[in-house]
Amino acid sequence: MSKLVSVSGAPDATTSLACCQPLGQEELSAPDAERIASMFKALSDPVRLRLFSRIAAQPGGEACVCDIQDVGVSQPTVSHHLRKLREAGLLVSDRRASWVYYRVAPGVLAGMAGLLSAAA
Repeated sequence: MSKLVSVSGAPDATTSLACCQPLGQEELSAPDAERIASMFKALSDPVRLRLFSRIAAQPGGEACVCDIQDVGVSQPTVSHHLRKLREAGLLVSDRRASWVYYRVAPGVLAGMAGLLSAAA
């Protein structure tokens, strides 16, 4: 579903650009579109994006909540944001004694990079 749009760069020059290029070789199914949209929606919050990037940047790709919670919001708010990231399928967690450790869910970074590079 691509439309051609006229774009004027100079007063008398018009160039045609393709709009709405497909994201990949195949159309997304409804369930895949819902899943991917929820991932990007979760990352649309700046605090969640910072938390996600902190976890992804940790050696071994894993971080204790105690090491990433200093993002300028209260601890309960950090827990809320981490829960949203988990629910969106971006993070997995496990409890060790009194601390919770988070890591990026397997395949998430590669999958998101594939979607974004296919769109470029």
